[in-house]
Amino acid sequence: MRLFLFDVDGTLVTARGAGRRAMSRAMEAVYGTAGAIDAYDFRGKTDPRAIFDVLRAAGFTDDAIERDMPRCFARYVDELEQVIGDGSGVQVLPGAAELVRSLAARDDVLLGLLTGNVEGGARVKLAPTGLWPYFRVGAFGSDDGDRRRLPAVACERARAVVGRAVPFEMVTIIGDTPLDIDCARACGATAVAVATGFHPFAELEAEKPDLLFSSFADVDGALAALLARP
Repeated sequence: MRLFLFDVDGTLVTARGAGRRAMSRAMEAVYGTAGAIDAYDFRGKTDPRAIFDVLRAAGFTDDAIERDMPRCFARYVDELEQVIGDGSGVQVLPGAAELVRSLAARDDVLLGLLTGNVEGGARVKLAPTGLWPYFRVGAFGSDDGDRRRLPAVACERARAVVGRAVPFEMVTIIGDTPLDIDCARACGATAVAVATGFHPFAELEAEKPDLLFSSFADVDGALAALLARP
């Protein structure tokens, strides 16, 4: 059984800044400030890491940040639902939906998410696209703020679904940032990058992923390349 783990933002969809706006509102409501969130580089970061980075820079202690983080994330999901509204601002990236559906139709593939989004945030972003039900397992920023630890979470959940262990060498991690590539490298999974986010093709190529796509617009070609990996 092959386990394919997809990132969300920049890989499957773009929510056009909805996450940043919702997080800013949530932090203002819970912590009294969103710090310098407008200048923060969210690319590849988990939501907990983003909050720690921004609030530490604003002078908060780790204890103070951690104490109110569950309340902040609950507020964030509520705010995100309001910002996204009917979902018309969520754009599925080229070929992503077709690729997900093609992989999900195979008996030898299990699809999952590996994303820095908290689980509720990922659900809200993907729900308007119809893609959420295709992902039978997931590892989220709400599971661990360290992205490198999320593959183990996903594999344990995959084991519960398929009834046997899924080793890292049977895992493919697909994302749009150098941190996604690093995450795959750290556990021995296949690293796949796609240049549909905010990192250009050449920048991702310099990280030497196992596979690199400019986009998934050529669905048949992407599917063949992904399945050809051992």
